[in-house]
Amino acid sequence: MPRKINVQDAHISEQLKVLHGALISIASAMNRPQRDAAIIKEAGIPLERALFPLLVGVEKLGPIGVVELADRTGRDYTTVSRQVAKLESLGLVQRQDGPTDRRVRIATITPKGKAMTELVDVARERMGREIFKSWEQKDMDDLIRLMRKFADALDEN
Repeated sequence: MPRKINVQDAHISEQLKVLHGALISIASAMNRPQRDAAIIKEAGIPLERALFPLLVGVEKLGPIGVVELADRTGRDYTTVSRQVAKLESLGLVQRQDGPTDRRVRIATITPKGKAMTELVDVARERMGREIFKSWEQKDMDDLIRLMRKFADALDEN
């Protein structure tokens, strides 16, 4: 039996296609190696580009297990484990056994790592202000409110 399509459903479907396209564009732009390199340069920090998203991830999401960090960054666990070890050797993160399972390695930011991510936050602020300089305050407020609402809904599902 053919499914009856509601006109409102067709409209929502089109909106979801546009939203999906916008999200792909945003994710693609945010994941470009050149963007990380630009932030590193703007922040004036001595860090390999490949380590950058992991350092920021540990600072923003940590303490975090290396497996979860790999999952959230879309990288292979063994690669992330090796890169987190490099961050640890640089004194930027610390790894320890998980509280309930010693096989799980938990990464936390160190004071040196936090100081570095604070420089990144300042650089990101300068770069973000440039992107949004022509936006009305209400548009910026709406974007932030709706993106937070969307992110929370994704976390719940």
